[in-house]
Amino acid sequence: MRMLWISCFPTASLFLLLLPCFLGQNGGENEQSTDIISVWEGGSIRITCSMKDSEYELGTYLITNIPQPVNVIYVSKQNTSYILPALANRIKYSKEGRNLRVTLHDAQESDSNIYLCVKYVKIKNRPKKLNGKSTIVVVKGENSGFVEQSPLYVNPQQGQSVSITCALKSSHEYEAILLLKTHTQPEKVLHVSSQNVATIFPAFAKRLEYSKQEKKIVITLHDLQKTDTDIYVCVGVLRNSSFLSVNRNGTMMLIKEEEQRDCSNSSWVFYSLIITVTLLFSALIYCTFSRVYIKKYFQKRKPNAVYEDMSYSSRRNTLVRTNTYSIDN
Repeated sequence: MRMLWISCFPTASLFLLLLPCFLGQNGGENEQSTDIISVWEGGSIRITCSMKDSEYELGTYLITNIPQPVNVIYVSKQNTSYILPALANRIKYSKEGRNLRVTLHDAQESDSNIYLCVKYVKIKNRPKKLNGKSTIVVVKGENSGFVEQSPLYVNPQQGQSVSITCALKSSHEYEAILLLKTHTQPEKVLHVSSQNVATIFPAFAKRLEYSKQEKKIVITLHDLQKTDTDIYVCVGVLRNSSFLSVNRNGTMMLIKEEEQRDCSNSSWVFYSLIITVTLLFSALIYCTFSRVYIKKYFQKRKPNAVYEDMSYSSRRNTLVRTNTYSIDN
């Protein structure tokens, strides 16, 4: 199994995703849901924003949050739209029921960002923006990789610990370094700011320790469970950068399940049982054949007895007996 994962590593690395932990800065009601999209340069990005049919809703925005909020597209309830001029040639949109679907073609690394759906409503004659779903978009290209990460692959047992090292090799100042689960169950693991303010997310609550030295952090994950199997990616948020920096490879972690160890132990028990039964059966066969052989052996032997026919001797003695009292005349 381990060799299979190693051989599939180059393919699996194509699915590395980025999951930073920034939310929209606008006040309002957040749906607290996040999608993750990872594509290579030249691919397409598809984001869906829900549009509730309400008399108070005026339209829907799709904005980016890094480094500052920027309106990418706005579609009104009457289907009028505004598209950021720099993206006008690459963006298409459609309204399907209550959903606004936005497609960004020919993706570039600079498109890596946090995209936020924002509902524009008017309540009591006052306009207001309500934050909706956020979508983490990562576009990977040849220039990706301002973050160094090790190891590339780990295969621990359940209950063991693993350390992952993240280091920024860029000379730029940074806002934060993050560790993210990005493939099987995308979620945030750790966020450490440049001021060493850390946030440990529920996935590893009370199971994570870290040490920080300038632009390098060593993260230790304890008491690993089979649900922790995933691809872990270090992310750097550079100051004054318009997009995110992500390690291209990440760390592939495959937890050896407890059931596999139990299966291994039970196999030894099974083989021991087979050997024991074989020995007992062999002993039974041996005893059976030995008993038959002994019985035939005694049956073939002649009985040790003396037989004498006394009849002829008795008759002979009777015939030749003479009368000692007879007188010869």
